Amino acid sequence: MRRILLSTAKILISAALLYFALRKINLYDLASRFDITTLGWIGLAIAVIFFQIFAGALRWREISDECGASLTAVQAIRFNAIGAFFNQTLPSSIGGDAVRLWLLARDGAGWRAATYSVFVERAIGLIALAIIIVATLPWSYRLIDDPHGRSALLLVDFAALAGGIGFLVLGRLNWPWLKRWWGTHHLYACSVIANRVIFSRKHGPKLAVLSLLVHVLAVAMAWCVAQSIAAPVSFGQMFQLVPPVMLITMMPISIAGWGVREATMALAFGYAGLPANEGVNVSLLFGTVYFIVGACGGLVWIFSAEKAAQGSAPIEVPE
Repeated sequence: MRRILLSTAKILISAALLYFALRKINLYDLASRFDITTLGWIGLAIAVIFFQIFAGALRWREISDECGASLTAVQAIRFNAIGAFFNQTLPSSIGGDAVRLWLLARDGAGWRAATYSVFVERAIGLIALAIIIVATLPWSYRLIDDPHGRSALLLVDFAALAGGIGFLVLGRLNWPWLKRWWGTHHLYACSVIANRVIFSRKHGPKLAVLSLLVHVLAVAMAWCVAQSIAAPVSFGQMFQLVPPVMLITMMPISIAGWGVREATMALAFGYAGLPANEGVNVSLLFGTVYFIVGACGGLVWIFSAEKAAQGSAPIEVPE
């Protein structure tokens, strides 16, 4: 019952936010801006997201090795593609993580190792995203004149950065109760692993490059969809606006980020002095590209050995 209520709430949030966001745009005007050039840019955006899945898979594999979970590059790519599908179908923007965890655990890694690998990878990605936003703050402040926009940007970014730093600091503490108490035992273990991989010579540089690349590719994809409709926004402006939107969209309060992303992108464009309706247009195309890629991941899932072994039984996703 609780799961049904949560799913219903997320559907209602997505629907409400989409309704308010779509009131700012003219769908007929948006459709009239599509031509043969648009298809080329959309195709490039899809290719960029497939490359992002590949980079994310390599990052996950680096982390899984330290968690005791055996994961080949091919498995990581396949599981990430399937995760992209479930990100679009489960009531959360991170639902695919639960499915990746399930797939890895079912493949023989064990629930603990699989959970640790997915959680640590998500945490490292969040820290990298917060660092990117902090690094671009001087330029963001030039772009965003509105004091409310600046305050919102600082609040969201430093909250994420503080959470990431606190998570890493946790693994450096030698308090015995952190290892024994059920409420902190697993979180502490994940923090220790994160510290080990981030600050190691073997994994650290690779993780830094891959983590930054994953987020840069998301910005590149957003810029491609903006170019497909000739939206008046530069790559530099997208680089400053998209990461904060991605950070907010990570909150599991909607279906695949729909609604939250559109409303946040409209606000971001408005604060930057750009047309808010163009932010909604870009966000809709952004979500559509991810939906297309997710559909390809669905085909991978349908023809996968895991699906065949599962048969007609439903997937039980750990909460």
